[in-house]
Amino acid sequence: MVETTTTGTIIQPSAHMAALKAETLVESLPWLQRFHDAVFVFKFGGNAMADDALLQAFAEDMVYLRYVGIKPVVVHGGGPQISAMLDRLGIASEFRGGYRYTTPEAMDVVRMVLTGQITRDIVGKINRFGPLAAGISGEDAGLFSARRITTEVDGEQVDLGLVGEVTDVNPAAVLAQIEAGRIPVVSSIAPDADDPRQVLNVNADSAAASLAVALGAEKLVILTNVAGLYAAWPDKSSLVSQIDAKNLRIMLGGIESGMIPKMQACLDAVENGVPQAHVVDGRMPHSSLLEIFTSSGIGTLVTLAGASTENN
Repeated sequence: MVETTTTGTIIQPSAHMAALKAETLVESLPWLQRFHDAVFVFKFGGNAMADDALLQAFAEDMVYLRYVGIKPVVVHGGGPQISAMLDRLGIASEFRGGYRYTTPEAMDVVRMVLTGQITRDIVGKINRFGPLAAGISGEDAGLFSARRITTEVDGEQVDLGLVGEVTDVNPAAVLAQIEAGRIPVVSSIAPDADDPRQVLNVNADSAAASLAVALGAEKLVILTNVAGLYAAWPDKSSLVSQIDAKNLRIMLGGIESGMIPKMQACLDAVENGVPQAHVVDGRMPHSSLLEIFTSSGIGTLVTLAGASTENN
């Protein structure tokens, strides 16, 4: 079987896939021109990190971006991996209002898993392609500073233990790695601003948004385990492809609880100077590239106002 193009050229089967690849590469050209030398911050976590094939695909995406002139920065969490290690060590996990109540004993495990295991796994996968990635803890060189938070349960504020939110970012350590041509991989823990000897467990979505703002990033990309924001979950036909900050703020109180931190992070980012934030299905290999380099995208794009009719 052969295929004929609109110009009358006959394409043999062996050449068909090559032609499709060429079309895909050409389609990415406008965005490669637009975003050359731009910083993109990616929040990577959850199920994708537990799947070796997806982790490998993500590493390939970061290397591809680095070699085409974009400057990727990775911020990661690791809830499933932390839970697995706590279970293995016989340490009980307790959740309050959707947050993990973090005791000093549990915080030691959080620190070990995020910085000692997951950061090294991501760095190792990227570095199979060359000496490109470097791990950075949120503790390093004053990168993050945080303060403890509480949450509301049944109308009352409840303690969360050693859980905090980022209050200050000093991006010098990350900028130094970017300027050296490396891909920084950042773990989402931070010293307590009120007691710097104590380390806090911080939400990786929020940390990624704060870092994107501090770096003056062009994009924040949050990879999650759903296709994007749904206006009426679980109705999959209600996927929102684009939304501006005003309408997202209106929707925020009514969306599925697990998406609230991710969409709040997107909102915080675009309201503080990041032009675009994306929520993308991290279970799909190379989903980051599909969202960034195609006209329609595959996830949800958040902008400050007046979302365009195109993805980028």
